[in-house]
Amino acid sequence: MNNFHTPVLLKEVIELLQVNPGEKFIDTTIGGGGHTKEILSRGGIVLGIDLDQEALDYVEKNFKFQISNFKLTLARGNFKDLDEIARLKNFTKVKGILFDLGVSSHQIDTPQRGFSFLREGPLDMRMDKNSSVTAEALVNLLQKGELYELFSKLGEKRRAFAISKGIISARRIKAIKTTESLARVVEKAYGIRKHKASDFTKNLVNQKVFQALRIAVNDELENIKKAMPKALNLLERKGKIAVISFHSLEDGIVKKAFKEFEEKNMGKIITKKPVIATEEEIRQNKRARSAKLRVFERS
Repeated sequence: MNNFHTPVLLKEVIELLQVNPGEKFIDTTIGGGGHTKEILSRGGIVLGIDLDQEALDYVEKNFKFQISNFKLTLARGNFKDLDEIARLKNFTKVKGILFDLGVSSHQIDTPQRGFSFLREGPLDMRMDKNSSVTAEALVNLLQKGELYELFSKLGEKRRAFAISKGIISARRIKAIKTTESLARVVEKAYGIRKHKASDFTKNLVNQKVFQALRIAVNDELENIKKAMPKALNLLERKGKIAVISFHSLEDGIVKKAFKEFEEKNMGKIITKKPVIATEEEIRQNKRARSAKLRVFERS
């Protein structure tokens, strides 16, 4: 497994995609190339897309042979523009498309990216470093009502008001610029005293707030909604869309899209219930705990 990003549900994804030599696939979030590596090892040809230039640089360095042999093509972009990217790269009819949603291990482990409350860094959270909206901007500029809506819709519903109020109070004194300062505000809103609470409790309350901000900064839910029908149109007969999600709202969007496709007789849902990680995988990679895999096959 690479140290850039550990692919989740790898065995299950590859089994469900049923890769045969010479078939084309699109990995819409290539990350460290873990899923792509397995597709390539079975003779598949892959278009790997990512918004994050650091991910593409890593893959370019580690997959030189496959790139030079035209087995792997890379493209920088957002999967909401999947149709356009696929057309430009000549991947207009493919056997399978994979979405591994959420954030990569590398992004979480790099303090400067500001994705994690466990590492002090700037409050950034942009997957695309050229994007103008940062988590710092949202935290310091949104009104109390807007913050409440963001956290109640995307994150920790029960304490959304207390968190929003806490942010407004804290930023009146000093702008909230780092992951650590935001984490302290969240813990205070929950009535958690710094030295009294366990790390588990602190992690639990911060996780959903940071996740909500990340989803808002990168407009992740809208991107998934736009990408699903585009992915379906790119599939050849018996082609499959596989989506790994880590958040109930993401999973809900995918489930709804697949259901609509099935109702329109465009194919069938392969996973009647989402596939989840085994206990063994969760032991090796905690991130796999919240992962859900859904697969749709085009008729």
